[in-house]
Amino acid sequence: MQILDKFKQICAIPHCSFNALKLRDYLVEFAKSCGYSVEIDEFDNIYAFKGKPKICLQSHYDMVCVGDAPDIKLIFDGDILRAKNSSLGADNGIGVAMMMEMMSKFDNLEILFSANEEVGLIGANGFKKEFKSSRLLNLDSEDEDGVFIGCAAGELIRAKISKEMVAIKSNLYELNVSGLPGGHSGIEIIKDIPNSIKIMAEFIAKNGGKIVSFSGGERSNSIPVNAKALMVCDNISYNDDRVSVKYLRNCECEVIKQSQNILDFINSFSQGVRSYDESLRIVRDSINLSIINDSKDSLEIDFFARSMSEDGLERVKFETSNLARLAGFDVSFFERSGAWTPDIGEFANLVLNFMQKHNPNARFQAVHAGLECGVFVAKQRGLQAASIGPNIHSPHSINENLELKSLDKISKVVSDIVAYYQD
Repeated sequence: MQILDKFKQICAIPHCSFNALKLRDYLVEFAKSCGYSVEIDEFDNIYAFKGKPKICLQSHYDMVCVGDAPDIKLIFDGDILRAKNSSLGADNGIGVAMMMEMMSKFDNLEILFSANEEVGLIGANGFKKEFKSSRLLNLDSEDEDGVFIGCAAGELIRAKISKEMVAIKSNLYELNVSGLPGGHSGIEIIKDIPNSIKIMAEFIAKNGGKIVSFSGGERSNSIPVNAKALMVCDNISYNDDRVSVKYLRNCECEVIKQSQNILDFINSFSQGVRSYDESLRIVRDSINLSIINDSKDSLEIDFFARSMSEDGLERVKFETSNLARLAGFDVSFFERSGAWTPDIGEFANLVLNFMQKHNPNARFQAVHAGLECGVFVAKQRGLQAASIGPNIHSPHSINENLELKSLDKISKVVSDIVAYYQD
């Protein structure tokens, strides 16, 4: 499959979020070689078109790098493609590869490779051009049974507390949590995947410990895999196999005076699904404790809240910020993305019809995650959008994998749709 050859080349070029310029330049040269007019904007979005397009294809070209990524070693295991000890980057490199294949086959097409989607939809929010086409097909979904026409609103919540250090004489321990499954903080939040930061905070609290230092997590939109801490306590009375413990020495150590407040806040925070829509079979509201950063003067904790409604997002933000303030934290908000309200129009129905020719199980769905479609539809009046993609499991983790038969199915759908709009 030529799409897989293109994906292999993408995997060979580092393209972690905020560090994808080599792939950007590669895609620009590829577009030019196919006869496309190409522009790069200030946000590193790649916009290209050829002929008289009636449809635009869109994917993001950055990836969440977990494990050994960006050093990606591909493993083909029957119908499954994965990477050795790293995220695969099928989210959304496989969408990019499908777009490259369409660019090499068709003469009337509009293209947007957007930048830094995985760190807050930065490219999409910064994109200022108006599409020539009135139809946008996003290739960033991960379920072959879905034609996605709606997505969740999301926002990063940052809780910050100033540190004061005090000296305590006790036993000093080095703690590590690593190798947890991880996963996407929206799509996989329903799986109750263990959170390394929550595990670490519980361990310290149950041992009556005080924090010397505490850090963990990888990305705002990933369930944290790793955490590390230095703790002082009299002795280890509570054990957890997921926490490795190394005794260092007995000493007079500087600990964070606000340790109890920090631990109480993390341990009282409810990770995961807050409400579920039984009729739509989708998570309605959720929140993920994503990252804890410990600097010289302060400690910061990042959460990412999601909701299928603006009211729901505000409710989760209100509850979390009140809990944080009770513990003495200051709260701020970043990276807001709006909800994309489902709208079943002419284009959505056409996409569904093409999908059902290859997969009778396909149906309209919404996703409990952010999609760039929502940003573009809000910006451009009259723009119709839908999102499709092959089965990708456990994105944003070292367990990410792609079903190759599903890729073949979706690539045929994309080709059929683009061919339909060539006249």
